[in-house]
Formats: sequence, C-alpha cells, structure tokens
Amino acid sequence: MSAPAITVPTANPGAGYLALKAEIDEAVLRALASGWYILGNEGKAFEQEFAAWLGTERAVGCANGTDALALALRSLDIGPGCSVVTVSHTAVATVAAIEMVGATPLLLDIDGFYGLDAEELDAVLGRTPPYVPPIRAVIAVHLYGQPVALDRIRASCAKHHVHLIEDCAQAHGALWGSQKVGTMGDVAAFSLYPTKNLGALGDGGIIATNSAARADRLAALRQYGWRQHYISDEQGVNSRLDEIQAAILRVKLRHLDAQNARRQAIAAAYDTALADSALRPPARRSGGSHVFHLYVTRTPNRADVQARLRAAGVGSGIHYPQPVHLQPAYAGRIAMGPARCAATERAATEVLSLPLFPELTDTQVEDVCAALRRL
Repeated sequence: MSAPAITVPTANPGAGYLALKAEIDEAVLRALASGWYILGNEGKAFEQEFAAWLGTERAVGCANGTDALALALRSLDIGPGCSVVTVSHTAVATVAAIEMVGATPLLLDIDGFYGLDAEELDAVLGRTPPYVPPIRAVIAVHLYGQPVALDRIRASCAKHHVHLIEDCAQAHGALWGSQKVGTMGDVAAFSLYPTKNLGALGDGGIIATNSAARADRLAALRQYGWRQHYISDEQGVNSRLDEIQAAILRVKLRHLDAQNARRQAIAAAYDTALADSALRPPARRSGGSHVFHLYVTRTPNRADVQARLRAAGVGSGIHYPQPVHLQPAYAGRIAMGPARCAATERAATEVLSLPLFPELTDTQVEDVCAALRRL
C-alpha cells in the first residue's frame, strides 16, 4: 500500500516563482537583453536596494550564503590562529565557512530560543579555553527567523573586544527592537538560497556592513582581490552574484515585507491550533520580531507525530537532525564550550518543522491546523 500523497509540502520555491511570474519573467528578460551577465547594473541596483531596505550603508553580493560568511570573516582579517565562536545547532554552512578561512570553530550551546547562549558566551570570552587559539569573532546565528539575544551578545563582544558577525541566512526582515537584524554587528551575511525568506531562483548571497572601507574590501575579495581589473591586491576568490539572479531578487525584495507578514499570520494560526497540545509551538523571545523562515515545534514523540501528519497529507522536516559536532566530518575533532552542547543535543531529537511559506493557501493552512488539532 502506497503512502498518502503530501498535499501540503514543507516548502515550495516553485510557488514563489509562480506568484510573481510576470514580474520575474520581465526582469529576467531585461537582464538577458542587457548583454552583461556578471557584476553589471542589476547587481549594483540590488545591492543598493537591499542596503536601503535593511538600513545599512552598503551591501555586497556574492555567490552564496556560505561564501558570504567566509568573506565577512576575511574582511575582519580572521583566519589561521584565530578562533570563532558559534553554535552547533545550525546549518553546517556556518561552521564550514569558519574552516574555509582557516580559523578554528568553538561551538557553544543554545538557549531556549535556539540562539547562542549568552551566558556561556560571556564565560568563554572572559576566559578562552586553553585548547583553542585566541577568540577573534562571534558568529551569532538568527536561527529559524528569530533574533538572538543581541543586547547581551553585543555587550559581551564589546567588553571583550571581539568582532560580531550576524548570520542572517534565515532572518531577512527580523527585528531586534525597531532595528532589522544584520545592522547591529560589524558585518552580516545573508543566504539567498531559493527557500529563504528572500530567495533567488538559484544560489546567491549578500553581505551588509556600515563600513565603506570594509564594503570596498569585500567587493575586491569576491573577485580575486581586484581593485583594478586583472590586478590582485590580495588573495581573493571567485564569488559573484550573477545578473539574472540579481534581477529576480530585485523583484522579490519588493514583496518581502508582505510575505513576511503572511508567514507571521500562518504561524499565528498554527499557534492557535496547538493550544493545549503536547506539541510545543515555538517560543518567542521578548524584544524581537520573528519572521518564521521555519515554524519549529518540539515533541519527544517526533516519529509518531510525523507519521500522523504524513497520513493527513501534511509534510514536515527536521532542522536539524544532527548537531554539527556529532556529524561524521566533525565528530571528535571540533572544539566545544563548557556546556558541551547538552541543550543542542536534546533539541536535535525533538525539533519538527511544519509547512510554512507565504504561498500556502488558506485551505492548506486549515488542513495543517486540522491535522494539528487531531494530534
């Protein structure tokens, strides 16, 4: 007997294209007709429009979110002989970027909102563990669309003279107070992968900063270290956002705030459906605004819940099933903080993501809610 068809998927980037098809098609044709396909007018315009929307002085496009983090680190002169603090409960790209530049990751635990634990961070910044090089930077991951405890984390970084990098790959438009995340560290990195709140129809990334000098260096680093054509002032890489993706992103940026509001409305409907349920809705951190890249619940009976949702035609996902420090490429060799990522390991056995993207129809949302109420 075949499994029931999934009628409500967890994500559907194709629906995002169809919702804006006429505008996107026009933008793609404009880019194609221009005859300039790398680092042209579409890319420049997107960088300017993104910086204006975000509230930073500059933004620099690149090939993907992992490169955005690696370039951000390099712009701060972080590499071999430096440690970078981040979390193990994240997409592996966060840790991969640290190792790409030759730095040493130091993985700390999460708090009850899946963000970097501010107390453990202050402890390790006050006394660097003897088994790692000096800590030069912190990558704070705004996971699932919710800000970290930026007030405490910024204060710790400032007190200990450590750079703060915001990993905003899942938090385009999230607020801390009245300010968008990505504006409060030394530099911020965004992924523009198709399923993100702001997603291309291919790979893409962008880095934001309030330092003009740093932005100029980032623009050089993404293209072989060139400040003048064919002359490398320093070792760079090839990590450029192409014109077609930039044109698409310009269209999607115009709709981002409305789409984030739709995500929040869907999340509110799920909250109501989960009232009095053993399936715990996501906790919201006071002082911040969640934009629900993912709607992540928790349950100790995850396999059973997934099976029951699947029987109702509702998809679900696990973000993430294994902490970075337990994955085969990292197990036994990655440095960890004093908490040994205990809360991270518990979360990995319980987290469950429900369908959430702005193109979900009201009928699909109600189908999910009905399945949740039956739980």
